[in-house]
Amino acid sequence: MQTLKGPAIFLAQFLGDKPPFNELKSICEWAKSLGYKGVQIPTWDSRLINLQLAAESKTYADELKGIVADAGLEITELSTHLQGQLVAVHPAYDALFDGFAPAKVHGNPKARTEWAVAQLNYAAQASQNLGLNAHATFSGALLWHTVYPWPQRPPGLVETGFTELAARWLPILNEFDRCGVDLCYEVHPGEDLHDGVSYERFLEKVNGHARACLLYDPSHFVLQCLDYLSYIDHYHDRIKMFHVKDAEFNPTGKQGVYGGYQPWIDRAGRFRSLGDGQVDFKAVFSKLAQYDFKGWAVLEWECCIKHPEDGAREGAIFIQDHIIHVTEKAFDDFAATGSNEEFNRSVLGLS
Repeated sequence: MQTLKGPAIFLAQFLGDKPPFNELKSICEWAKSLGYKGVQIPTWDSRLINLQLAAESKTYADELKGIVADAGLEITELSTHLQGQLVAVHPAYDALFDGFAPAKVHGNPKARTEWAVAQLNYAAQASQNLGLNAHATFSGALLWHTVYPWPQRPPGLVETGFTELAARWLPILNEFDRCGVDLCYEVHPGEDLHDGVSYERFLEKVNGHARACLLYDPSHFVLQCLDYLSYIDHYHDRIKMFHVKDAEFNPTGKQGVYGGYQPWIDRAGRFRSLGDGQVDFKAVFSKLAQYDFKGWAVLEWECCIKHPEDGAREGAIFIQDHIIHVTEKAFDDFAATGSNEEFNRSVLGLS
C-alpha cells in the first residue's frame, strides 16, 4: 500500500484580479502558507500558464515548475475541464458554451471543437514536459438533453451518441498515450460520462483504452444518490485522480435531485466546504489506501455558503488529518511463528 500525496489544491475557484490570486507565484505562496504541498493548475487561465508554450517549450515548462518549486510546492496535474467540455457539445448549448472558448471561434461550432481538440493535445504534451502522469478533463455531452427519456429515446440513439463521442476522443487518448499521461474524466452531471454505467459505455467504445481513466469526486455522486464507496470498488484500477469535495443531499416534499431550477443555496443537493457536508471521507480515504491509490488528494472548493479562503484554510487541515499513513507491517506480526513448505504441509496434515 502507498500513502496518498497531499494536501493539494485546485486553483480554479480561487483566481481573481487582486493579489495574491492574480498570478502563479503569489497564489502558490498563499497555498503554501496554508499547508498545501501541491497545486492543480487550470490551463484556460493565462495568468497561470500558456498551455501551447508549455507544450512546445520544455524550457518554459521547466520555468513553470521552478516558480511552483520556489514556493515549496509541486504541480500535481493540469486541468482542461472547460476545453474538454467543448470536444462534444449539443447545439442546444452552443450559445452558453461559446464562453468557454476564445472569441474567434464563437458562433462556429466546428472551429470551436477543433480548437478544443488542439487544446487537449497541447495538454498531453505540456503534461509530459512537466513530468506529470495524469490530467483532468470533462468528456463533453451529445446526449445529456435526453438523460430523462421523455419523449422516449429513439432506438439506437445512445449507441450513436457514444460511438461519436468515442470517435472524437480516441485520437486524443492516443496522444495522451504517446506522452505517457493518463487522461482522467471527471464523471459529472451535464457530461455524457456522468456515472459508472455511462463510463463503461464509453470505455467499450474506445476499446478499453488504457489511458481512459477517472477523476474521482464523491460530491457528484452524493447529488445523484449513487453509492460513492462501492464506486471505488468497481473502478479503483481506473481512478488516477482525486478531488476532495464535500456535498449534501436533503430532499423534501417539494424538491429532490433536479432542484426545481433553484440557485445552489436553495437546492436539495448542494456542494459544501470540506467537513460541512455528508461525504464519509474516513471511508473514502480508507478505500483509496486499501486499493493503493498513488495520486494526490486535491481540494476542489465549491460552497454556496462559506467564504473560499476559509474553505481553503480548513481544507488543508481536513485533508492532512484524513490522509492515512499506511502501515508497513501486519498488526499481528508479533504472534508469527514462521514457516516453510514442509511446516505448512504438516499443519495441513499432509506430511
